[in-house]
Amino acid sequence: MIYRLKEARLHHGNSSTVLNYLCLTILLFGIFVRLVQYFSNRSLWGDETYLALNIVNRSYLELLQPLDYSQAAPFGFLWVEKLAIQLLGNSEYSLRLFPLIAGIVSLIALYKLGKGRVSAIALPVALVLFACLRHPLYYATEVKQYSSDVMVALLLCLLLIPLQDKILGKGHTLLIGLLGTLAICLSHPAIFTLGGVAVASLVTTSAERRKAVFLNRLPAYFIWIASFGVVYYLTIANAMSSESLQNAWGPEYPASMFDIVWLLDSLGRFFYRPLGFHGKTDGIAIAAFVIGCIACFRKHRVMFLVLIAPMVATLTATYLHKYPFRGRLVLFLTPFFILIMAEGLAFLLAQFQQWRRSWANKVWTIAGAVLACLVLLPAIAQATDFLISPRKVQEIRPVIEYIKTHQAPTDTIYLNDGVAVHQFRYYADRYGYSRSDYVEGYADFMNPEAFSLQNWENFKQQTSQLQGQPRVWFLFSGLKDSQEVLVKPRLDQIGQELDFFHQPGAFTYLYQLE
Repeated sequence: MIYRLKEARLHHGNSSTVLNYLCLTILLFGIFVRLVQYFSNRSLWGDETYLALNIVNRSYLELLQPLDYSQAAPFGFLWVEKLAIQLLGNSEYSLRLFPLIAGIVSLIALYKLGKGRVSAIALPVALVLFACLRHPLYYATEVKQYSSDVMVALLLCLLLIPLQDKILGKGHTLLIGLLGTLAICLSHPAIFTLGGVAVASLVTTSAERRKAVFLNRLPAYFIWIASFGVVYYLTIANAMSSESLQNAWGPEYPASMFDIVWLLDSLGRFFYRPLGFHGKTDGIAIAAFVIGCIACFRKHRVMFLVLIAPMVATLTATYLHKYPFRGRLVLFLTPFFILIMAEGLAFLLAQFQQWRRSWANKVWTIAGAVLACLVLLPAIAQATDFLISPRKVQEIRPVIEYIKTHQAPTDTIYLNDGVAVHQFRYYADRYGYSRSDYVEGYADFMNPEAFSLQNWENFKQQTSQLQGQPRVWFLFSGLKDSQEVLVKPRLDQIGQELDFFHQPGAFTYLYQLE
């Protein structure tokens, strides 16, 4: 009997060591993939450029004002980005450094959050998903705030969960309040994590201690609410009043407080974006999540409530039409969903230990193995694809370099109205272009109904850079496939093609105008 007990302990110790090494390997792989994506140094695409132009062209105080180009971002994030380009120079590497750091810290924070709080098998499963799924991976190198949103949410959980029912000293309570303030400045949805975890902690605290804990935390809660009020007044209210943002967000809100269809649809869409499951795998991921909710509620009820609380807080704001529950705006919730999904898969796989007991255990084990493969293998495939071919969106920088290398002294550049204009504005100084060296196009050029040769001639006559310039480089970026096919026939009406250069999402034609 004693021998068997020692043997079981030794086996458990060996299993724990193997799982620890497995987790470390997954962490290193996730960091490596993110570094490969970062050092691929893709061009800034449209949405990144809009935010980058604000960061580059504004002072710290001006970044508190409503941003240009229908952008919204927490001022703490903008200030970190501003500091990065001042210290390291204005480049893609500088702008993407903080999101990269946030992505790497998020990987480590997820490991710390899950260790000892979820099942031993669930932790490596969660790490594989978070390290490999395309959206958490991609946004770790995007000049947007979504990667740091994830980092802030995870760090807040690591900060608050251990303090669940403890009575803190005044200094500690003040520190918690100030760290919450920092989080709110860095991340707009941080308030959902703060509020959700705080409420979940109070709910799961024993009844006899709940009042004492609440009164003890009250100064920290007050600091959080006051800080959010100041940030809301300074920056968020301006974004909420933006007509373009409201038009973009309006369709994402539920029709009423009782719109259950919208809720189910939104939760289902979450698994496609921002999690990154597509095709039939999103249904399998949803099944794993549902099983995880049941298993986690039964075994780790406190942890389940803490993981689900930020989602409930976010959905509450969405039903009040204050925050859209869509896409990258809710990327910060992905670690919580992933941990619950991992618990679901771990529950099924754990039935292997009772394989001989009944046919039911065998069925659950086989189902768990199949589900785990169908969930994990596509995620690993996505990460492998990132390694082999790092993501590129609108590669306008090599196109500009090509024009610069092959451009004759008398050539001028025509920028298609929209994305290309703002991208070129960002890169113009780097390649020595002044405002007089290029033409910002007119909107009707890509409009089949509005474009005509007469309209083009009128535009030429009104644009000094095109007068007397027979050779023009036409630069396009961010066009849909249906728009790209219109470009060459349109250009053939006004001149003769001399050169062409294409990169993913961007291209240029050199034409001799008639």
